[in-house]
Amino acid sequence: MSSGDREYDLVVFGATSFVGQILCEHLKARHGDADGSETGVRWAIAGRNADKLSTLASDLGLLVDHIVADATDIEALGELARSTRVIISTVGPYSLYGSELVEAAVIAGTDYCDLTGEPHWMQQMIDAHEVTATGTGARIIHACGFDSIPSDLGVWYTQQMATEILGEPCNQISMRVKALKGGASGGTIASMLSTVEQAQDDPEVRRALANPYAIAPRGMRSGVKQNNVSVPMRDDASKQWVGPFVMASVNTRIVHRSHALAGRPWGDDFLYDEAMITGSGPQGALRAGVTSAGLGGALAAFSVGPLRTLLADKVLPQPGEGPTPEQQEAGFYDLRFYGFTRSGTEIVTKVTGDRDPGYGSTAKMLGETAYALLKRDPADTPGGFWTPSTAFGTELIEQLEAFAGLDFSIIW
Repeated sequence: MSSGDREYDLVVFGATSFVGQILCEHLKARHGDADGSETGVRWAIAGRNADKLSTLASDLGLLVDHIVADATDIEALGELARSTRVIISTVGPYSLYGSELVEAAVIAGTDYCDLTGEPHWMQQMIDAHEVTATGTGARIIHACGFDSIPSDLGVWYTQQMATEILGEPCNQISMRVKALKGGASGGTIASMLSTVEQAQDDPEVRRALANPYAIAPRGMRSGVKQNNVSVPMRDDASKQWVGPFVMASVNTRIVHRSHALAGRPWGDDFLYDEAMITGSGPQGALRAGVTSAGLGGALAAFSVGPLRTLLADKVLPQPGEGPTPEQQEAGFYDLRFYGFTRSGTEIVTKVTGDRDPGYGSTAKMLGETAYALLKRDPADTPGGFWTPSTAFGTELIEQLEAFAGLDFSIIW
């Protein structure tokens, strides 16, 4: 079946999830209803519960089709994949509920994007399906939210600017979170807890999570030792105190996959790391210590089975819970990229975004990635497993700046 013969251009799987609902609001504002009256995009919503889909459509005033399919129903997922050109999935933890849908999309030659932050699962999907995806033409792009579009495209943008202005790319880039305001949802917490549990039970998962090159193509899963900010430190890049950034373990893997897919043009010794700026002087040092202790304490608590269960059941947000609309609207982020070339020159860029980073902004980034897939010529991005920067580059940056509240710019 050719893409032109399919009933839909886009299907949101997991439309009633916390992020899925925000995503549907963005898609309605961006593309209108099912007839594609705004941009010509014919879209539908999908999930396992027909009543919840109907309620969502009523609440948002969506005039779109509803598709009932469970994440484990292989036959229903196959029908869904064959009905559309692109699937957006918000159903996590993906290692528990995402594998069958990726397989269905690959077999059907259907493009797919998600917002996973689970490197071990991405590695499993790449190893299991990349050859088939190359043959069917399915283009699979993981991590299309705050994990990891700002990092991935931020590095790509920095390298483009360095090459254009300085005449050479950077062989080291450090991303620093200057400011961030946002909340956590139950779905994100569930993914984190699931990852910790799987790592305890499976040494292969532990190895994947520990390797910064884990999701690079086979044969490219090793390289120079990468910097890893895990304790408070005085930072050479920002000249301030920094502490660990909770999403660094995902974002760095995506950046190194992008570099590998491009043929490692920035050098086999390219270094990339992420951290949170906590300020200068004694107060900055204190905040860095608190940040490190808080993250370390959370990971330690998650590693204890009974305590992990207690926290999940009684303390932490449940799936479907998350920041209020007012909190989402008040959220933002400001990321700085400090790049250094082999000749000793420096470039600093920034990526900013409005809305709560993990939800309001993530939903917009995910929706724009799906639209970019619809527009992208297969001759430019053929079938296979891509990253946002290697699939789209400048095209997606321009789209995110125009429609998703992001901004990419040079500081110096």
